[in-house]
Amino acid sequence: MGTILLIILILALVGVLPTWPHSRNWGYGPVSITGVLVLVLLFLLLTGRL
Repeated sequence: MGTILLIILILALVGVLPTWPHSRNWGYGPVSITGVLVLVLLFLLLTGRL
C-alpha cells in the first residue's frame, strides 16, 4: 500500500512541475507541497511506520 502511494505522489510531483503548459503560471507552490508529501511518505516507509 505504501509503495503505491509513493508512486502516485511521484507522478503527482511530475504532473505539477511548472514546465508543462497548463501549469506555468502556478509557480513552485504545488511542487513544494507535493515534494514535502513525498519526503514525509518516504520517511514513513523507511522507518517502517507505514
